[in-house]
Amino acid sequence: MQAMRNENENENENVGVGVDDDVAGMVGQWRRERPDLDASPMLVVGRLFRLADGFDRRLRPPFAAAGLGNGDFDVLAALRRAGDPYSLSAGELSRTVLVTTGAITKRVDRLEAKGLVAREVADEDARGRRITLTPEGVALTDRLMGEHLANQARLLEALTAEERDTLAELLARIAADTE
Repeated sequence: MQAMRNENENENENVGVGVDDDVAGMVGQWRRERPDLDASPMLVVGRLFRLADGFDRRLRPPFAAAGLGNGDFDVLAALRRAGDPYSLSAGELSRTVLVTTGAITKRVDRLEAKGLVAREVADEDARGRRITLTPEGVALTDRLMGEHLANQARLLEALTAEERDTLAELLARIAADTE
């Protein structure tokens, strides 16, 4: 095992960031096997994928404990952010949460069965429906949002406030370029 670790450490040399992790190991291996290729983008993209998976595993437990399925909290949070009366159409929710209206319908069905949202006839069009947070939905969303933000802060404890700001700005630039 130690021999394997020493081999990986040698492959990770000079990967450009001074961090010895699995992604740096992969980049080092690609540099050895295909020195003609620039594998350095993996240092960012690979780590982003790993972070996203790890963050998801660490952020999900409070939602699961509240009986919420994947994506249910996104709907509750979107409705809560909409402001009083905490109501949006399915189309508005779909655009806000970035999923199809079919996925919104399934999520709203689950949340309605739990008494967290209600469907109401839209004032502007009797054929349309608005999804509205119930008082129970508002209370649960507010409680979970506090936990969620505290969990997110814990995930970023390794960074200073200035580093978080810089990272947020850099990620926003990449997001703007890819959307």
